[in-house]
Amino acid sequence: MAPKNKFTREEMVAAAVRVVQKLGAAALTAKSLAEELGTSTQPVFTCFGTMDTAKAEVYAAAERMFDEYLTAGLKERIPFFGFGTQYIRFARKEPELYRLLFLMRPDDMGGGVFAAIRHMQDLVRPSLTETYHIRAQEADRYFRDLWLVVHSLATLIVTGDCPYSDREIGQILTGFSVSICKAIKEIPGFTEGTFDRDAIFQGLIQEK
Repeated sequence: MAPKNKFTREEMVAAAVRVVQKLGAAALTAKSLAEELGTSTQPVFTCFGTMDTAKAEVYAAAERMFDEYLTAGLKERIPFFGFGTQYIRFARKEPELYRLLFLMRPDDMGGGVFAAIRHMQDLVRPSLTETYHIRAQEADRYFRDLWLVVHSLATLIVTGDCPYSDREIGQILTGFSVSICKAIKEIPGFTEGTFDRDAIFQGLIQEK
């Protein structure tokens, strides 16, 4: 009979998350987890069996933490702006978890960035359709384009190379949000990518 583990599974997952938060995903091993718990590696393998299982649970825990940030953002007065600011706040406060979710290959510890995108898209779509009075397809286009901007800013923050203040980031997000929403609503075929690009640009660059 295997010895009883003195740590609950929840406690061991929480400890594994702390290892990643402090040292990064690559540092999560049976040894580093055992050191975080102040025990031998035996309880680690008794609980998880393999470190692949432990890593999968850490990834799931990071997703839940990230979702808490996004859910809080969607409750703000301008939901999608709140989504963007909370996304960036998560990157700033939890850089190693952000790396895990968005800057690692799918086979490293979790589902990869595109799985995360689909998850976020499903989360924010109802808010976008209700707030901006657009169709689901339009909401998905809006999300995709704004996510590319938000992700770029968050990645600059995580890598320590972001030159923009919070105020400037807010202005960037607002500018892109307005322009994309306006394009969706006023340019026929914009969402589907079938609009006459040349005609639109000619209209924009004509002198008043």
